[in-house]
Amino acid sequence: MTVRIEQNGHVWTVIHDRPEARNAMDPESADALTEAFLEFDAADDAYVAVFTGCDIAFCAGWDLKYAASLGDSEKFDQEIVKDLAFPVGGTAPRGPLGPSRLELNKPVIGAIEGPAVAGGMELALWCDIRVMAETAYLGVYCRRWGIPLLDGGTVRLPRIVGRGRAMEIALTGRKVPADECLQLGLCEQVVPMGGARAAAEAMAQEIARFPQGAVRTDRRSIIDTYGLNTRDALKVECMNGVEVVRHEGTGGAGRFSDGAGRHGDFSRI
Repeated sequence: MTVRIEQNGHVWTVIHDRPEARNAMDPESADALTEAFLEFDAADDAYVAVFTGCDIAFCAGWDLKYAASLGDSEKFDQEIVKDLAFPVGGTAPRGPLGPSRLELNKPVIGAIEGPAVAGGMELALWCDIRVMAETAYLGVYCRRWGIPLLDGGTVRLPRIVGRGRAMEIALTGRKVPADECLQLGLCEQVVPMGGARAAAEAMAQEIARFPQGAVRTDRRSIIDTYGLNTRDALKVECMNGVEVVRHEGTGGAGRFSDGAGRHGDFSRI
C-alpha cells in the first residue's frame, strides 16, 4: 500500500508512503490518495485531515519514469486524454496527482517536509492550510522537463500570491524556501525540521474541538465567495450560514449564556 491513514480521534492523517521515489506520484498512488480523501470526506467521525508524505519528502511531483512511458501516442490518449481530461459534463476526473480536483467539505492541512515540487507543489496548494518545516520548499520544478501544471497550480497559485508573483514562480521554476513561502502566504506556519506533521496535527485537533457546522460553513464561504463582487459574496455567506446558526449557533449561544467560554477562554466549549 502506498497510502495509509492513521486516526486520532476526529483527526485523520493521510500519508503518502512511497519513499523510494521521494513520494512522486504514479497512477496507483494517485488512485489510492483520491480514495483516501473521499473516505475521509464521507466519514461522520472525521473532522479534519492532515496530508503528509513519509520520511523527508512531501511529494517530488509526477513520477517522471511513468511519464516517460507515455511517449506511445495510444497509451497517452488512453491514460491522459481519455482518463484525466475533463468531460463535457459530469464530475471531474482525478488529477494526475490524485485528489487535486476534489472539492471536499472538510478542512485539509498539509504537513510539508522536504520538497513539495512540481505536482507536489500543486497538492500542497490544494490543501486549505500549509505547515512547512524550515528546510522544506516549493517550486515548479517540472519547468525543466516541458511538463505544464495540470493539478490546479495555475489556478491556485495566483489566487494566493497574486498574478505577477505567480508568473515569476511558475515561469522560472525556481526554488521557493519555507521562509519565503511564509512571507508570500504560501504557508501559514514554519516549524523546525521534522516537526511539520506534529504541528499540523496539533492545529487539526484544535479545529476539531469546535462545532463543525460553523467550521465547514466558514470554510465553504471563503472558497465560494472568491472573485465575487461584495454584494453577491455577502449573499453567498448568508445563505451558507443562516441554517447553521439556527441548528448549531443558538445552542452555542446558550452555552455561553450559561457561563462557558467567558473572557476568551476556549478550554470549556
